[in-house]
Amino acid sequence: MHVIAHDPYSPADHARAIGVELVNFDQAITTAEFISLHMPLTPTTSKILNDDTFAKMKKGVRIVNVARGGVIDEDALVRALDARIVAQHLMFSQRSHQQQTINWFCMRMLLQLHILVPVQWKLRKGFNAQEAVVGALRGELAATAVNAPMVPAEVLSELKPYVVLAEKLGRLAVQLVAGGSGVKTVEVTYASARAPDDLDTRLLRAMITKGIIEPISSVFVNLVNADFTAKQRGLRISEERIVLDGSPESPLDFIQVQIANVESKFASVILESGEIKVEGQVKDGIPHLTRVGSFEVDVSLEGSIILCRQVDQPAMIGSVGSICVRRM
Repeated sequence: MHVIAHDPYSPADHARAIGVELVNFDQAITTAEFISLHMPLTPTTSKILNDDTFAKMKKGVRIVNVARGGVIDEDALVRALDARIVAQHLMFSQRSHQQQTINWFCMRMLLQLHILVPVQWKLRKGFNAQEAVVGALRGELAATAVNAPMVPAEVLSELKPYVVLAEKLGRLAVQLVAGGSGVKTVEVTYASARAPDDLDTRLLRAMITKGIIEPISSVFVNLVNADFTAKQRGLRISEERIVLDGSPESPLDFIQVQIANVESKFASVILESGEIKVEGQVKDGIPHLTRVGSFEVDVSLEGSIILCRQVDQPAMIGSVGSICVRRM
C-alpha cells in the first residue's frame, strides 16, 4: 500500500520516517482511493471538501472523517454520494445532521460515535493504553504519546539507550554551571556513520532540553513541550551532525553537549573557547561519560556521579570512597 499525505506542518524527514510521501492538497484528493481526514475545524478547513473538491476525486473513493463534521459540506457530500463519486463515507460525530443526510447514513454511510472495531480489538487497544501509561510512569519512553516526536517502534527501541544518554548529559552539563543559571546557548553534536537523513534527532534534542531545564527550574519537561519550554526560557539549542567513516551498525558514536558563555566552579571543564563540554557514548547498551572539558574519562552514567576538586596527593581517592560508604 502506498500512503500519501498532505500536511503543511509536517517536516519531510518525519514523513519519511513513517513511510509516507508528502504531496500537495490537490495531489492528495485526486490520487487517493481512500481519504482519511485529520484536522481541526478552522475558517480555512471549514467545508474543505465541497462540490469542487469532490469533482476532482477518483470515482468510487472512500472517505473516513475522524475530524470535525464541518470540514465537509454535507449537501455536496450527498450529491457526491448520489453521483457515485464517493462510494462510502465513514464519520465519527455527535452533531445533528439534516434529514436528507441522515437518510444517506442508512444507505451509503456509517456514523460511528466511538471505536468501530471488534470487541477483541477494543480490549487489545485498552491493554496497549494501560501498558503505555504504566511504562510512562516508570520513566520509559511512550511510543504513542500524542504530539510527541513520532519515531517508528523499531527506531525507538534502537535509540532508547541514547535517549537516556542525552538526558543525563544535559543534566550533568547544566550542573557544572556556576549557580546553574544563565544558560542561554547550547550546542549539541551528534557523531554517526549513518547518513543525516537516517537519524531523526528530535527525540534526543527533547531529552537534552529536559536534562538542562529540569535541574534549574520547577518546570516538568516532556517530549511534547520540550521545544516550547526552551523557547519560553530563551534557551537556544543548535545541532550539528558529524558523519563518520565506518559501518553504521549503531545509530550514534557519541553525543556532545556544550554550554556557551557561562562560568563553572570547575575550571577544568571549561574549554579555552569558554564553553562547558561533556561527551558520552553508549557501550554495551549502557550510557557512559567519555569526556568532561578537555579530559577523557570512562564513567558509567548509571546511578549518581560525584564531581569534586582535590589536592593531587596519595590516599585522596580512598578517603573520598570511605566518606561515600559512610554516607550510604
